[in-house]
Amino acid sequence: MNTAARPLTRASIFAQAWPIMLGQASIPLVGVVDATVIGRTGDAAALAGVALGATIITLMFWSFGFLRMGMTGLTSQADGSGDRQEVEALLLRSLAIGGAIGLVLTLLQQPLSALAFAVLAGGETVTAEASAYVSARFFGAPAALCVFAINGWLLGLGRTREALVLQVVMNIANVALDIWLVWGLGYGALGVGIGTAGAEWIALVTGLLVAGRVAGGGMLAVLRRVPRAAVTERAALARLFAVNRDIMIRTLALLFMFTWYANAGARLGARELAANHVLLQFINLAAFILDAFAFTAESRVGNAIGAGSKRQFLRGARLATEFSFLSGLALCLLFLFAGESVIGLITTDPGVRAEAMRFLPLAALIPLLGMPSWMLDGIFIGATRGKALRNAGVVATVLYIALDLALRPQGNLGVWLAFCASYVLRAGALACYLPALLRDIEERAVAKHLDDAPADKAE
Repeated sequence: MNTAARPLTRASIFAQAWPIMLGQASIPLVGVVDATVIGRTGDAAALAGVALGATIITLMFWSFGFLRMGMTGLTSQADGSGDRQEVEALLLRSLAIGGAIGLVLTLLQQPLSALAFAVLAGGETVTAEASAYVSARFFGAPAALCVFAINGWLLGLGRTREALVLQVVMNIANVALDIWLVWGLGYGALGVGIGTAGAEWIALVTGLLVAGRVAGGGMLAVLRRVPRAAVTERAALARLFAVNRDIMIRTLALLFMFTWYANAGARLGARELAANHVLLQFINLAAFILDAFAFTAESRVGNAIGAGSKRQFLRGARLATEFSFLSGLALCLLFLFAGESVIGLITTDPGVRAEAMRFLPLAALIPLLGMPSWMLDGIFIGATRGKALRNAGVVATVLYIALDLALRPQGNLGVWLAFCASYVLRAGALACYLPALLRDIEERAVAKHLDDAPADKAE
């Protein structure tokens, strides 16, 4: 199971990253399909409703994104140090936590939905569509959070092909169910919500089978192998919750940033909200593709720290960054040249098309502006530096909101200028913590070297 011995070459980095890239690229493509299934009906209110509902669900579910991010760093470090029992115990801990949180979300969906719609702006028609979508999505919460955990565990082990299988199964199920429920049965936004929730349960079953195969012998064998005391060990749980607490605060801050962005468009009207949602599909595509290299950095950085190697840390981070920059540049050019055709495919509404085209150049810049922040996220997640992630996320969000308020008189242009600047703010805030991280890794490497050195012979 140990991946620390993999060579750190451009070929090995790309071999690890390309399955993540394909899997990640398919996630926003599902979002494009969701938007297209609704958008081709010509109903701007329904499209805006799915946009608003998706924002709410993202806020609710990804508040617990630490189940993916925290798992990757902790798993890669345990794997790098050769602790197989802790690797398997991490899987069981995270599944138990994810399932429990998901069940609570499902049970509390009514008050949570009411609170979300009280905060987020939206007309009566848009809110009705969004409410139907959100209600359906909540029933997939336990499965969605457990899938977060399984994905994080697989990525921490560098098992990117297995993670790709899981993602592809979920996305194919999502697309098939959405088309059937919306175009076939005419369920509208509700159909999109039901289809996505159903796909999450299908993905959970697939993920348990895949994780059991990677661990060896299936999930029942894992349950028999790992002592209950190892799963509930106080020190391991304390570290898990400490890392996850900070990552959760960071995630909530960034989710609030994206929610603020969506609400900024909603304040301007259904046309602006729908157009911004269409352009958000471009940004999601870029983020998910470039995350392939950030996830690779998470695994490589975690392995390097577990092995006590500063050299592996620096080389792994540098190689992943090279690929991320080149990919960001390619995506920027692709969006500029193909954006108009994609916008025309997603929506037939002339007003929404015109508004989306107006801000396409700014959306196309985000792959380059966002690349440093996504890569630094991967480095700090792999290093399990939760406090740095937390502080940088909060600072960047506060500065973004202040900038958005200052630019509000500029209408949707101000919304987009502030949103573009938010990526620069995120990268700058995290970069402030790099010197301390490098010093800590060097100290760990020295300590590891001293621990591994043979004792002097007695005279």
